[in-house]
Amino acid sequence: MRVKKQKRHRKTVRFYTACFGFREPFKVLCDGTFIHHLLIHQLVPADHSLSNLLGGPTKLFTSHCIVSELKSLGDSYSDSLRAARELPMARCEHLGHRKSGSNCIQDIIGENNSEHFFLATQDVELRTKLREIPGVPLIYGLRNSLFLEPPSTSNRQFVKSTEEERLHVSESECKILNKKSGSNLSVIQPVEDPSNASEVMKQLVTNGKTKKKPLGVADKVQFKRKKAKGPNPLSVKKKSKACPPVPQNQVGEAGNAVKKRNRKRKSQKKSNVDENNS
Repeated sequence: MRVKKQKRHRKTVRFYTACFGFREPFKVLCDGTFIHHLLIHQLVPADHSLSNLLGGPTKLFTSHCIVSELKSLGDSYSDSLRAARELPMARCEHLGHRKSGSNCIQDIIGENNSEHFFLATQDVELRTKLREIPGVPLIYGLRNSLFLEPPSTSNRQFVKSTEEERLHVSESECKILNKKSGSNLSVIQPVEDPSNASEVMKQLVTNGKTKKKPLGVADKVQFKRKKAKGPNPLSVKKKSKACPPVPQNQVGEAGNAVKKRNRKRKSQKKSNVDENNS
């Protein structure tokens, strides 16, 4: 079960990083209830336990309104107050008049969570409100373990609608296409409904038929014919050297070549020696 939980958490983190641009180190905004829960169940150090949950380095934040709220709760939350004061403070514009922790968090998150905060809270009502805001991952604790909520239906519908908006042609893109297409083509109109984005493609196809070669594209693909080449020199046998022709007078009866010997007559040598002696 623990492996399944880790896989589910990694999948949720990948959803927010891919669709909403969350990056490491992940910023976690903690309210007073979550800080108190960490201390009671001894989930310290908190950054280590949260980094194991999210699979990456984390930075914990709180606000001045949350610190003042913990201070008003009395001595029972003195340890939580001390721990909250050690955390860095998120930008809070309630210096003159303090608000409750839940209202302060809603103001920090805003309409689209531009600071990319992971919100850690034990307040159920606050979590239900923030599920409707796109791009707000929620963390809560259950006894001595932490959980990351999967993306809500509103988050998934928001991502789906933004993807459809990216697919259809916008007004600026239509102007660029009309400039490049030329005067012979009819003007392309932007599609207001993303589901009817195929109408733009139909316009482009019908407009492309008016020209023989729109935008310099060839009608048919021209293939180069392969020319005949010579044999591979590595696969051809080497030519054998031809033997020089043998003259006929040196060929014997058996057809073998006979070497020519320079024979000198002995009689001539003896006669020469006798003449010298005399």
